[in-house]
Amino acid sequence: MRAVGLARFLGWFSIALGTTQLLFGSSLARQLGLPRRGGLMRGLGAREVATGAAILYCPAAAGPLWARVGGDVMDLAILGRASTFGRRERRNVGLAVGAVVGITVLDLLCAAALTRNRH
Repeated sequence: MRAVGLARFLGWFSIALGTTQLLFGSSLARQLGLPRRGGLMRGLGAREVATGAAILYCPAAAGPLWARVGGDVMDLAILGRASTFGRRERRNVGLAVGAVVGITVLDLLCAAALTRNRH
């Protein structure tokens, strides 16, 4: 089933992204115009790793994918509050918003497909 394959991809993606946020939280926060928010970035990374692990544990379950959608909404809200000090930060925030919107579409499609398959 394609939705389960996409779920596995999203699970591994979540773990990779979360690990990056855990290891480089302060640097990532600065690049996005969120100085002194390294702890926040590491917290978001922990959420990503946990969600990714839940997806990989049971890739046919829709719940962890809906959790990713909720996390995407939270990420977009945080990016919307980022202070864009200069041109580079504005560009980085724009790229991050674009990436989050793109992955949100995949998360929504996958979560909806897994929900439909359950019923």
